[in-house]
Formats: sequence, C-alpha cells, structure tokens
Amino acid sequence: MPLTVRLGLFYGAIFIGTGASSPYLPVWFAHHGLSGSRIGLILSLPMLARAFTAPLLAVWADSFKLRRTALALLSVAVTIAYVLMALPLGFAWWAVVWFAASSMYSTLSPLADVIVLARARRDGFNFGWPRGIGSAAFIVGNLGMGAILARGSSDLVLVWMVAAVALTAFAARFMLPPDPVHEGGDAIAFSERMAGLGSLLRDPAFMVAVVSAGLIQSAHAFYYGFSTLAWKREGIAEDVTGVLWAVGVSAEIGFMWFLEPWRRRVGARNLLMLGGAGAVLRWTALAFSPPLWALFPLQTLHALSYAATFLASVQLAERLSTARTASAAQTLNSALSGGVLSGLATMASGPLFDRFGSRGYLLMSAMCVIGLVGAARLYGIRRLDPA
Repeated sequence: MPLTVRLGLFYGAIFIGTGASSPYLPVWFAHHGLSGSRIGLILSLPMLARAFTAPLLAVWADSFKLRRTALALLSVAVTIAYVLMALPLGFAWWAVVWFAASSMYSTLSPLADVIVLARARRDGFNFGWPRGIGSAAFIVGNLGMGAILARGSSDLVLVWMVAAVALTAFAARFMLPPDPVHEGGDAIAFSERMAGLGSLLRDPAFMVAVVSAGLIQSAHAFYYGFSTLAWKREGIAEDVTGVLWAVGVSAEIGFMWFLEPWRRRVGARNLLMLGGAGAVLRWTALAFSPPLWALFPLQTLHALSYAATFLASVQLAERLSTARTASAAQTLNSALSGGVLSGLATMASGPLFDRFGSRGYLLMSAMCVIGLVGAARLYGIRRLDPA
C-alpha cells in the first residue's frame, strides 16, 4: 500500500472519531443529565489547558526512538478513557476523564503532522493529500453519526468514539512508517527536550507566526458553536445546515488535494494573509444574516479561513523549528489555534450569541484582523525568505 494512502488512513481514523464527537458528544452528556453550563465547562477545560498539556505531551513523545510509538500509546490511553466514560461517574469524574482523553486525543494530529511533513518534503508528495483524507473522514463521521442518532440512542456516540480511537491505535502501529524521532535513533535527555521547548517560546518570530495563525483559526469558534442555532433562527432547517457544513469541508478538501502547485508558489506567508482575508470576509458577511443562496458561496471560503490558514501554520512552524523541536513546534501551534485561543473565543461566543445573535461574528472578524497584522510582520523575517 502506498505511503500516502497509509498516512491518509491514519488521519482518517483520527477524524472519523472527531466528526462524531465534536458535534454529538454534548448530546451524550445531555442525555446523561448534564446542564448546558456543565457541558460547556467540561468541553472548554481541556481546550484552555492545551497551551500547557500539548507541549508537555510533545516533550514526552520525543522520549521514544520512533515517532509512531507515542501515537500508538496515546491512542490506547484514549481508548481506555473513553471506555471509562461509559461508567456512571457523574459530572466531576466525567470532567476529569474527558480532560485527560481530550488532551491526549487533540495531540495526535499535530504529532502526525510532524511525520507527514517530513515525509512530504523528503519524498516529494503533497502534504494535503493524506491530510485531506482526514477531512473527508470527518464528513463521514459527522453524517454517519447524525444518521444513527436519528434512529438510535445517544449512547451510540460513545460506542463510535471508542471504535474510532481503537482503530487509530491500530493504524498508528501498522500504517505509520518507523521514522526515528532523532537522527541516529537515540533519544535525548529530558533537560535538552525542555530546553528546545523553551527556545521556541523565546523565539519572537515563531511566536508571532503561531499566535497570528491561531487568532485566525480560533475565530471559527462562533461558527462551530452557534452557526446551527443562528441559521435556525433565520428559518433554515437542520438538514440544510448539514449541507452547508458539508460544502465548507468539501471546499477545504478540494483546496488541500488540488491546489498544491499553486500553494507552493504562493508561499506560507502569503497563504496566511489570504486565509486571514478570506476569514474577515466570511465572518463579516455572516454577521449580517445573508440569504440562503449567498450562504453557499460564503461556505466555500472555508478553503481560505481554515485550509489555507492551517497549511500555512504547519509550514511556518516547520520552517521556524529544528528537527529536535519539530514535535513541540507543531503541538504549540495546534494548542494555540485549537486550544487556549479557541477556548476563550468559545466562552465569549455564548454571551455574544445570547445578546447579539449573528452579529457575534463581528468579534471573530476583529480577531482575524489582529491575526493579519501579526501575519504582515512575518515579511521581515529572513528565515522565511525563499531559499
């Protein structure tokens, strides 16, 4: 089986689980008696802590000889945690178990990015091909779990999650190549790994890049949390909402699969600027409740607001790190965009929606403008100039 397919299948195993858990785990919690405020607290805590948990997990992952070892062990640990979720633990213990499970699960993708980026650079294939398979699997998880819930119990959400992460553990062991963490195959001391993490945090160029991309990425928080409710207020049915979401993710997949030559010519800095500009246009337009016909072309901007920004961020993190700090760089990048910044934006989105409805998207636009200001500063960094 070609390497690109094997890497894509690993991403697929990760995201077919995320496609079910992201929209439907709150349904499972509600079915088991938790209020909306408690559900929001459980979901936001690991996001807010990711700026700390993700780098520490990356430092731990680099203690092994092979990169896939940590991915397999994390997947097994998450499988056990998800099984524990089935016990009648109650709010406090569910919060603890979900914190551990979510912290580990959210680290899988950035650690995989390190492997795939290095292989793409060495073997000359498009990083977006295997990563796009993950996005396609997200749609499968989203639509598949939705169809199941229309006919079955919400307990099946947890069954799907357990099966998906068990599949991820299998794929980590048998689909990922045996690439070494360090040249020569020897692990480096913990103190050296922590020093590498510290060097990234002290690098102003790296921090400007990941914070700028993180602001643009985390501005999706209002969309992820409240687009369905906002469109429902405007008379758009849930099945049409599902189609709108699918249009966005399909545009993301098309961008990753078919625009690689153009993306390489544009470069990471320009790609980040395009992503931020597309995000400002998208969120500003949605803030003014456009008619249904206009939502479809606006949803295709997901190719810029998400896909272009994501690809730019992983490239920038790779360019501004070394082989010894690659894992920490990608997890820090992911922790900011999908962690603390996204967590804060998600917490702010609830009150914004309650008071202003769709106008809450305007705060997301403002976040993207700040991200664009930071992205503009990257043009003065010589390390990012074409070789």
